[in-house]
Amino acid sequence: MKKLSLHTLAVGLLLATSGAALANNKTVVLVHGAFTDGSSWNRVIDNLQRQHTEVIAVQLPLTSLKEDVAATQRAIARAHGDVVLVGHSWGGTVISEAGNDARVKSLVYVAAFAPDSGQSTADLAGSYPAPPGSAGIVKTANGFLYLPGKSVRQDFAPDIKAAEQNTLTATQGPIRADAFGEKVTHAAWHDKPSWYVVSKSDRMINPDLERAMAKKIDAKTTEVAASHVSMVSQPEEIARVIEQAVK
Repeated sequence: MKKLSLHTLAVGLLLATSGAALANNKTVVLVHGAFTDGSSWNRVIDNLQRQHTEVIAVQLPLTSLKEDVAATQRAIARAHGDVVLVGHSWGGTVISEAGNDARVKSLVYVAAFAPDSGQSTADLAGSYPAPPGSAGIVKTANGFLYLPGKSVRQDFAPDIKAAEQNTLTATQGPIRADAFGEKVTHAAWHDKPSWYVVSKSDRMINPDLERAMAKKIDAKTTEVAASHVSMVSQPEEIARVIEQAVK
C-alpha cells in the first residue's frame, strides 16, 4: 500500500474542512440584546465554528428598532447562502422584523422577546409580572438605559464568574429607552420556522412570559437552567439548538 506524504494528508484535511463548511451553505447571524454587545456570543461562536458553521455577530447601535434592524440587514446582506437569524433578549424583537428578509430561513430566540405584528417589546414585557431585574435598570439624563455592576451580578448574569460579570458590565451597550415602545410591522415568525430557548432562572424576562411567547410562535422549545445570559453560561446548549436550525 502506498504511503501518503504529510503534505498530501494536510491537503486532504483542508479540503475536507472546506467541504464541510460549504456543505452547510448557511450563515448564522447572531443579534445581541440590550445591555450587551456582540462579544456576548463569543463562546457560542467558538462552538459553531468548530462545526464548520459560518457566523456573523451583529453590533447593534441600540438607538432604535429601525436602526438595529438596518444593522442586522447589513449583516444578512454580506452573509453567504441562506441565513439562520438568532436573537437574544431585545435582539428577538430585532429578528422578528429583520427576519422578513427572503434569505432568512429560520429564527432562533434565546431568552428573547418575540412580539407579534403591531406589538412592541414594552407591550410584551407589561403583559406579565415584572421580573426582579427590571428594578435595577438605570435611565440616563439623555434617555438611555443601562445596568450597574450590582444589577449585572445579581440579576442579569448571576451564574457566570465574577471576571465575566465585570466584562459584561464594561462592554454593555446602553439602549435608548424609546426603542422598547417601537412596534414590529410584520413578525417574521409567522412565516419562518422558529426555535426558542427558555432560561428557567431568568431575572430579566419573566420565564413564564418566555414560555408563552415560545408557544405562541409555535417554536421548537428547549429549557435550560440558566440566567438571562444563557449564551454565556450555557454556550454548548445554545449552539446545539442553533445547529438544529441550521440543519
